[in-house]
Amino acid sequence: MRFVMVWTALLLASAAALLAPQARADPPPPPVAGPVPALGRSWPVGVRPPVLRGWEPPATVYGPGHRGVDLGAPPGAPVRAVAAGRVLFAGRVAGRGVVSVALTGTDLRTTYEPVRPSVAKGDEVAAGEAVGSVEAAGSHCGPAPCVHWGLLRGETYLDPLALLPPWLLARGPSRLLPVTP
Repeated sequence: MRFVMVWTALLLASAAALLAPQARADPPPPPVAGPVPALGRSWPVGVRPPVLRGWEPPATVYGPGHRGVDLGAPPGAPVRAVAAGRVLFAGRVAGRGVVSVALTGTDLRTTYEPVRPSVAKGDEVAAGEAVGSVEAAGSHCGPAPCVHWGLLRGETYLDPLALLPPWLLARGPSRLLPVTP
């Protein structure tokens, strides 16, 4: 009788383990709906700022990666909205100035930090309009100052460079080089 009870308990435990959802310490990232439209009309800083660190998407929601692009910019330089939108947040987070803009006609929002905001929550901004200036402190680029530019759809981070049209990303005209043997 004891043998039957142990055997039944093992079968029930096995069935429960098979039917229970698998627990994950790190859930997969949610799917991204649709491509990012190239609706940007200007870089956030400068004309063609150096990209100090590019976007490195994480493999999982909480995994390592770089959820934005770091653009070299001197302290005090204007930080501009890449596209028209409405300011969702302008203030301090963890000691850094942050501005977040919901882009008009999309489900996207951009973030800029460290920035001394010149706008307030609810303000409408045009493409290329200044939303603040680069703060000297708070950059995570080491000794070089930079602006961390992010792009989100919901809670999913995307490559902010995808907002810029090809003509704005171009690094100069094509050059033909001589063919050498």
